[in-house]
Formats: sequence, C-alpha cells, structure tokens
Amino acid sequence: MPTWTLDELKRIAEATELDLESERSDGSLREPVTMWVVCAGDGIYVRSVKGRTGPWFRGAQAQRQGRISSGGVRKDVTFTDADPADWPSVDAAYHAKYDAYRGIVDRVLTEQARESTLKLLPR
Repeated sequence: MPTWTLDELKRIAEATELDLESERSDGSLREPVTMWVVCAGDGIYVRSVKGRTGPWFRGAQAQRQGRISSGGVRKDVTFTDADPADWPSVDAAYHAKYDAYRGIVDRVLTEQARESTLKLLPR
C-alpha cells in the first residue's frame, strides 16, 4: 500500500487548506471543494462540517477515491473512514492548527463532524 512521503506530509501539514475532487462513477472528477486539512501521526485527515450528509462528503463516499491538492502536493487518493480511536488525535491536530479561527474551528469538533472523519491514502 502506498504511503505519504515525509515531504508530502510536511507540505500538506503546513498548508492552510486542501482542495478535494471526488471521483464520479464515470471516472471524471467533481469540482474541487476547499477545506481544512490536518496531519495526525502519519495520516492526513479531513472532516465535513455538515457531517455525513454534507454534499462533498456524500460525493466522496460514492467511489471512495479522488484527487487532492495542498501545499504543492497533487495526488490521487482513496477516502477511508477514520478509526474512531484516531478522532482525539485528529481533534488535537485541528486545535493546534486552527485555534486562531476560534468559533469556526469548533464546527469541525462536533460529534457530527467527527463521524465524517476521512483518512486520505495515496494511490
């Protein structure tokens, strides 16, 4: 299974946002959605503020793959549901990276958002 390089992890961790394009059933990519991204351990994670019913999240669930761009890294990825045991470290990563956006960061720390945590795996 492919893994992220240390350089890719560093560049994405330092980027403020990530553009995510999920794949349609015909293989074409949807329009990019810009979102916050965090690295926790050797993983890259995103969450939907609207939870599992959010439009981009539903699109990502359809084929479970797409493409991301962040920090100069452009990569085809697989979307996997994050292990709930990883949620606390993802929460901490969101706090560490985005606490300057108090009031907004709290929106990715709700139970609804946690349940939509996706781990991005290179492919």
